Amino acid sequence: MIRRASFRLFSSGPLSLALVPVLAGFALAACATQAPPASVAAAAQPAASTSALLPPVPQPPERPLAPPAVTDPALPEAQRIAAFVDYTASMYGVDPAVIRAELAQAQFKQNIIDAISRPAEKVRSWAQYRPIFLNDARIEGGRAFYAENRAALDKVAAQTGVPAEYIVAIIGVETSYGRITGKYRVLDALYTLAFGYPKRAPFFAGELAQLFALGKDEGIDVATLTGSYAGAMGWGQFMPSSYRNWGKDGDGDGRRDLVGDSDDVFASIANYFVVHGWQRGAPVAARASRADAAADFAPDTLDPVYPLPALAQRGYTPQPGEPTVAAGEGATLLTLDGDAGKEYWLGYRNFYVITRYNHSPMYALSVHQLAQAIRAGSAPAGSDGA
Repeated sequence: MIRRASFRLFSSGPLSLALVPVLAGFALAACATQAPPASVAAAAQPAASTSALLPPVPQPPERPLAPPAVTDPALPEAQRIAAFVDYTASMYGVDPAVIRAELAQAQFKQNIIDAISRPAEKVRSWAQYRPIFLNDARIEGGRAFYAENRAALDKVAAQTGVPAEYIVAIIGVETSYGRITGKYRVLDALYTLAFGYPKRAPFFAGELAQLFALGKDEGIDVATLTGSYAGAMGWGQFMPSSYRNWGKDGDGDGRRDLVGDSDDVFASIANYFVVHGWQRGAPVAARASRADAAADFAPDTLDPVYPLPALAQRGYTPQPGEPTVAAGEGATLLTLDGDAGKEYWLGYRNFYVITRYNHSPMYALSVHQLAQAIRAGSAPAGSDGA
C-alpha cells in the first residue's frame, strides 16, 4: 500500500483479475507498448490542405532504443547479454558487476512471452469499451479515492494545472485505484522481453537498461520491483524510462518512489501530462454534431492540427454548450460507435496529451469521462460527457 494515501477497497471492485488479460491492450498504458490505432473512424476523405493544418503538439525526445549488438536475434544470446552489459554501463554509468549480478537473478518467463504474443481480443466498439471503465463501481471508487486524498491531489493540481480528477482517473483506469498493479518481477519481465521477444527487443532492452539506471539513481533494488508483464510499475504503471525521465519527488524527501509514495505518484502523473503538453484550464474534448451533408472524415493523426473552422467546413461542429478552444488551437475528429449509433467527438490538445499515456483514443475518452464523473459526483448519462 502506498503510504499516506488512503482509500477503501470495495468488494465489488471495478476491475477483476479475470479481466486483466482481456484489458492488457487497454490498461498498463504508461508502459507505451501499444501501437497507435490505424484509424479513429471507419472511412476517410482526403485530408485538408497541409497549409491549413496547425503545428503538432511539441513532444519530448524519443526514449533510447538498445543497439543491434544487443537485440539482433541472429547473435548468440550470451554475446547479446555481454553487449547489453557494456551498453548499459557506458550509457548510464552503472557498474558492470552490478548489472551482471542482477542479470544472474533474472528468470526467463514463457508466460510473459505468451501474454504479449497472444492475439488481441476482437476490436471493441466504444459502446463495448466504455462500460469497462465507466461504471458505478469505478466512479464511486474514484470519488472515494479523491475524497480521501483530496489535500495532496489538489496541491498537485494547483502546482501543475492538471486537474486532480484526471490524476485519479488515470490511476482508476490503469490499476483500479492501486488494487491491480501487476504480479511479475519487473526484472524478469524486461529480461524476458529483451532477449526472448525480437519483435520489440530494441524497446524492451532499452527499458531494461533504464531499469538498472533507475536502481542506481534511486537506490532501488531492482530485483524487488513488481509490475505488469510489460515491466510497468506502480499505481501509474510507469515504465523505467518514464520513471527516470518524468517521475517527481512530490513530498521533498529526496527520493522518487512511484511504487511506495502516493505524493510522488500524484506529482509524477501530473508531470507526465505537463511534459507532453497539458494546457492549464483548457478543455479536453467536446461532443460534436455532424451536418446531414457532411462526408465521413477520419484524420490520420490524433494531433489537434485541424482548426475548428476547417472542421466546421467539413460539417463537424461542437454541440451547443460544449467547450471550444481559443483561436490558434485545433482539434482532431473521432468517430465512434456508441450505444445510440455514431458519436462524433472533437479531441483538443489536452485530449492528445492523454493519448500520450496510451495511444488509444477510446482510452483517452474513458479517462476524460471518468474524470468528469468523479468531479461531478455522479455517472454521466448514456455515452455523453464533455
